[in-house]
Amino acid sequence: MVRKWAFRAVLGYLLLGLFLYVYLFILADSSLPDSFKGSSADPATFMNAREIMLSEEFSKIKNLLFFLSTPYEWLFYFLILILGVSRGFEKWARGTAKNRFIQTAVYLFWLSLASFIAIFPLQFISYKISRTYNISTQNFSMWMKDELTDFWVNYLIMFIIVSVLYGLMKKFKNRWWLAAWALSVPFTIFMMFIQPVVIDPLYNDFYPLKDKALEQKILTLADKAEIPADHVFEVDMSEKTNSLNAYVNGVGSNSRIVLWDTTLEQLTDKEILFVMAHEMAHYVEKHIYIGIAIYLVLSFFGLFLASKLMRGIVANYKDDIKVSSVSSLSSLPLFLLLTSMLMFAVSPFSNWISRYQETRADRYAIEMTDDKQAAITSFQKLSKVGLSQVNPPILVKIFRYGHPTMMERLIMLEQYEQEEKE
Repeated sequence: MVRKWAFRAVLGYLLLGLFLYVYLFILADSSLPDSFKGSSADPATFMNAREIMLSEEFSKIKNLLFFLSTPYEWLFYFLILILGVSRGFEKWARGTAKNRFIQTAVYLFWLSLASFIAIFPLQFISYKISRTYNISTQNFSMWMKDELTDFWVNYLIMFIIVSVLYGLMKKFKNRWWLAAWALSVPFTIFMMFIQPVVIDPLYNDFYPLKDKALEQKILTLADKAEIPADHVFEVDMSEKTNSLNAYVNGVGSNSRIVLWDTTLEQLTDKEILFVMAHEMAHYVEKHIYIGIAIYLVLSFFGLFLASKLMRGIVANYKDDIKVSSVSSLSSLPLFLLLTSMLMFAVSPFSNWISRYQETRADRYAIEMTDDKQAAITSFQKLSKVGLSQVNPPILVKIFRYGHPTMMERLIMLEQYEQEEKE
């Protein structure tokens, strides 16, 4: 039975991969509608033929890797359950110590290590592709350092979560999901508070913006938007990537306005001000807090469904998946599998909300800066440098895009000007 399940799971994954390849490389249409030819959204107006070709190639490969990576994660969790690997890790942990926290730490280490090794090939392929297309500028040792930092940061966060979660499972047999959800509220806010000052500096060095004239322009813009800010931070990303980015993150006193040095090098001051106005819009319109609220609602129902599904699966298939009870550590891959599938299932909705907020931010930015040309050229440069498709296939947009497509953003700018004239 185990071999049959494993064979079917692997075969199903391979067939899915074949379908995705055919869809993305043969069937999907990413061409620009004729009505937009010659407009600011037409790649031919801001890219040469080679750049257009490379953007199509790179986007298709990255989209394929995106759609393969999540089911690959599901396959991994499923296989280590039915093959008894998770149960073996739990026995190993119990044999190491009697203390529950030490057992959790040992079990989670082996599970995290197995996951890291299993997923590493896809991560490495993604890295090599980014290097080939000149998106990533990292050498292997620097990239590997970030991967190992990711491993330990995620391990520490997961240790806290799993220790609390399985403690609640033992204490509240049927209502553990509700207690876990209640604790997730302060934990989520706490993580957002420490992200800019504790976690982000583990990967990059942040320092005050060197261009003081530009900093003053940005702070003036922030003051106009009634955003409390005394400094703008710059981060050296050119040693890792050629991509462009800027953001405002954190909550309360730990909020930070951050610009990548690649953005400073490749965008003009006017373009940077438009990008920063866009980021400030998320603060002004309280998108961060709306996002937290939506996350909490979704996590409420997600944890409830996960608890029901776990109880039913363990009750009916405990011998097949080698899990004795929901509260045993060996059930963690089942919990991760179910939550990952539920998150993927709701991703079209969460992406739709995000795209709506990003559109709002675009409109806010153009109203604040009143500079349509800077808005258009900044989007064109973002698309050109990132080798992103202007009009991606519909499934890619639904499941992957938290921002409107570049075609939608650029056309919106042109239509916005017409609306203002009317």
